[in-house]
Amino acid sequence: MCNNECDASTPELAHPPELMFDFEGRHPSTFWQSATWKEYPKPLQVNITLSWSKTIELTDNIVITFESGRPDQMILEKSLDYGRTWQPYQYYATDCLDAFHMDPKSVKDLSQHTILEIICTEEYSTGYMTNSKIIHFEIKDRFAFFAGPRLRNMASLYGQLDTTKKLKDFFTITDLRIRLLRPATGEIFVDEQHLARYFYAISDIKVYGRCKCNLHATVCVFDNNKLSCECEHNTTGPDCGKCKKNYQGRPWSPGSYLPIPKGTANTCIPSISSIGKCFCNPFGSIHDRCNGTGFCECKTGTTGRKCDECLPGNFWHFGCHPNVCDNEFLHCQNGGTCQNNMKCQCPAGYTGILCEKLRCEEAGSCSSDSGHGARAKSSLILLMALLGMTGPCLF
Repeated sequence: MCNNECDASTPELAHPPELMFDFEGRHPSTFWQSATWKEYPKPLQVNITLSWSKTIELTDNIVITFESGRPDQMILEKSLDYGRTWQPYQYYATDCLDAFHMDPKSVKDLSQHTILEIICTEEYSTGYMTNSKIIHFEIKDRFAFFAGPRLRNMASLYGQLDTTKKLKDFFTITDLRIRLLRPATGEIFVDEQHLARYFYAISDIKVYGRCKCNLHATVCVFDNNKLSCECEHNTTGPDCGKCKKNYQGRPWSPGSYLPIPKGTANTCIPSISSIGKCFCNPFGSIHDRCNGTGFCECKTGTTGRKCDECLPGNFWHFGCHPNVCDNEFLHCQNGGTCQNNMKCQCPAGYTGILCEKLRCEEAGSCSSDSGHGARAKSSLILLMALLGMTGPCLF
């Protein structure tokens, strides 16, 4: 490759960005080329941004092929919000400690527990050495931590992707950015007499992925210069991320890979009522109207389709109320028995919410036995803490 044959003003000699994405056949490679490093020592920095206007799930390695030697310093970045914010995916350098103050690592140094770690690698920054054109971002090697070295245990991988949002998000992008920070020099020092030989040139960028449709579509179409899911299971939205109108009979949920091989569709079902009323329980619900998911809006401690059931730790009595007593934490004291979580039935001689008080205290006729008083006081403090009560209390 001769850099003196690059002339952006002449179509035959131009190397525009689109040549990074054209078909590479048997003919000599076509490539994009940057300007040369003629303003050294000012850094020669170039950003290459790939945008899909759609959420994409990566399925294989990202592969970048350089025609000018792999850069001495580079950062691969991702966005999950259409380019508004960016996070590093991986750092590349001939000297990670010098360039990014990071110890060099490779994917082989990671594990299931550290798979999300952002690393700096020196494996792909070897300048002009033979067969040194390609840089990888290793997706399959990360899959292998769960699916095995030959990716035969996909059920394990899918199970992790189903249940670990951070892992799923790691392999999900809307945009990709290649930040070229220092071109390949092939030597320790830059030859200031021949700055024209320092530049970037990329012949090919391959990104393997599929549209994120939350497993509610089998087809993603390119229409009006935009990718979109053909949503199924009564879902809608760019990523099939919500239920259609009148199909909000239960909260939207993504499809699941499990059980292998068919998975679970988690189809949106018809709403309980198309006119907005859910016949909510008047004691357990905030009002009688369905919310955006087609469900009643329940008061604190209440659950169920119609807000007519209590969450654990609560009892029903014209609505849900925190347990006064139970068999786990709020035990009735001194031989008392808990009745329907509503009150303690105290034996003769004791009173109080948890039967923690001697009845004679109310009449002022107790002896000076300090042991009973201390036990009663500690029980009362425990009750107040469990019920979340603060300030002065009167019994």
